[in-house]
Amino acid sequence: GGLRERVLTLVGARHGVPLPKIESLAVLPLENLSRDPEQEYFADGMTEELIANLGKVGALRVISRQSVMRYKRSEKPLPEIARELNVDAVVEGAVARSGGRVRITAQLIQANPEKNLWAETYERDLRDVLALQGEVARAIVQEIRVKLTPQEQVHLATTRPLNPEAHEAYLMGRYFWNKRTEEGFSKSIECFQRAIQKEPDYALAYAGLADSYVVLGSFGFRSPQEVMPKGKAAALKALAIDETLAEAHASLAMLKIDYEYDWLEAEREFQRAIELNPGYASAHQWYSQYLMARGRTAESLAENQRALDLDPLSPIMNSIYGWHLYFAGHDDEAIAQLRKTLEVNPDFPPAYFYLGLPYEHKGIYKEAIAKFEKALQLSGGGPIYVSALGHALGVAGRRTAAQRYLVVLEDLSRRSYVSPYDFAVVHAGLDHKDLVIAWLGKAYEDHSFRLIYLKVDPMFDPLRSDPRFQDLLRRMNFPP
Repeated sequence: GGLRERVLTLVGARHGVPLPKIESLAVLPLENLSRDPEQEYFADGMTEELIANLGKVGALRVISRQSVMRYKRSEKPLPEIARELNVDAVVEGAVARSGGRVRITAQLIQANPEKNLWAETYERDLRDVLALQGEVARAIVQEIRVKLTPQEQVHLATTRPLNPEAHEAYLMGRYFWNKRTEEGFSKSIECFQRAIQKEPDYALAYAGLADSYVVLGSFGFRSPQEVMPKGKAAALKALAIDETLAEAHASLAMLKIDYEYDWLEAEREFQRAIELNPGYASAHQWYSQYLMARGRTAESLAENQRALDLDPLSPIMNSIYGWHLYFAGHDDEAIAQLRKTLEVNPDFPPAYFYLGLPYEHKGIYKEAIAKFEKALQLSGGGPIYVSALGHALGVAGRRTAAQRYLVVLEDLSRRSYVSPYDFAVVHAGLDHKDLVIAWLGKAYEDHSFRLIYLKVDPMFDPLRSDPRFQDLLRRMNFPP
């Protein structure tokens, strides 16, 4: 494993032989040379930051973190990895830090035929870690002869000294954020706050804080009123420090749509985020959700595809694509997409949840119920899965069983936040129209983000002609 032993023969590129065109790249997880497993997050974080730097280059498609992390300590041959990720070249390397210094070794390898194009070792003071990352990214870009726009040149050259403890706390925060669990988000908030204490003008740490609050609210772990205003404050602070931060624009866009139902402002922010960092896969994924909610189906699926080009193995992006195919009325394609996702990620609750929906829509209730049960079991009891199961049982005619899940939601709501939307979902399965309208009204007062899909969600088709439902759609401010 580790860095494959290679004789670095850098012939060819140096002797006038034209370089093959490299338009896509994967940065494989940098190896942690310190031998201390506690330092793993540092190597992972440096990998992620190098990806982020290279991702800002519009002429280059750079694979996102989630997809490359699957190859950590992988024994697979490089050409095979490159084929799976659909890239022309791979960067691999190692990182070590000791006594206030950090060292990165990196090499650029053409995938097919396999050939070393470049290798270099850099060492810097830990305070200058941003300059170090910029230098590595610039060297790679120079090596593959990609044309940079003036804005991209500025991006890759902008560096300032950074408090090493602040940087460490930031990397730790991203490590926990990437776990996408309630506990992970709570820990990431602590880490980002610690980073800000050490470095008050750390825009990326504010953006991380905004991401954590926004996702806590939109995953339904916390009441939107509790976390979304904090997310907004953090995103605005990040942008006040650095207006060019794509992550903060994307977070603000999510907030504008999920919490404030401000459609036009949200779209402006998404477009700004993507313009600033075309390689930021999450911005494409979130924008695709925005477009789907507005009923702009073809644009949404195209944006999904862009996210998947950048992060082909991401379980959440593959699942959302399946969900959107279902919203677009392609049940069979949705089922195929989600089954494929589960082959690679057999323990991912959202994929089972999204897979249950098209089965239920097709009237295959036994399959739908089994999928929702699996999501519920794997998630340890998330309200979104409880309500989906209750709804499916109701639609399948098992009314007593469905009623039981209303009781489960009530019990859960005594201990932690449960969105009124979840109660509406179970009542919809039982065809309690008045109660569905009442709970959706409460969800609106709560600023529940799931209301943004009211226009396209087949679950509420039986209510579309109800004037009270039409009134709710009006209040959601959908643009024409």
